[in-house]
Amino acid sequence: MAALTIAPIVPPSALAAAGPEGPRGLPRRPLPLAPVPSPHTSPMRYGLATLDNRGRVADGALVRAMGWAPGTRVHIREQSGLVLVTADAQGVFSISRQGYVQLPATVRHWCRLTIGERLLLSADPARKLLVVHPPEALDAMVAHLHALRIGQDES
Repeated sequence: MAALTIAPIVPPSALAAAGPEGPRGLPRRPLPLAPVPSPHTSPMRYGLATLDNRGRVADGALVRAMGWAPGTRVHIREQSGLVLVTADAQGVFSISRQGYVQLPATVRHWCRLTIGERLLLSADPARKLLVVHPPEALDAMVAHLHALRIGQDES
């Protein structure tokens, strides 16, 4: 028995809509596009990290942005409630093989950091400075910014 082929039935309006013209032969208008925000152009880079039970914080992208490789010697100190990390050939500490920065216990105590806390890390490659922002410092910055921008009390 010979196979019977049935031709598809396509309504004429569907054929018209499939071409460069819309229904009824009218030209198609392009879809509206949302404005694309300009890309982040600041050299600053940001990340979040959790303080582990050995005092380590890790954000591989930030460590790479700083140009630090495992074994890079660093100087770590507390200043005004922030933890500052800078590359220093004479530094006592170093970037671990896994790319961690291990915060010394004295610095963790000064900044009242506890295991499991989420920390904001900001890297400024131009200044060769990585800053660890403890929650207390973030609270102060956010309260100040909100007071300036949206008029809330800083109390």
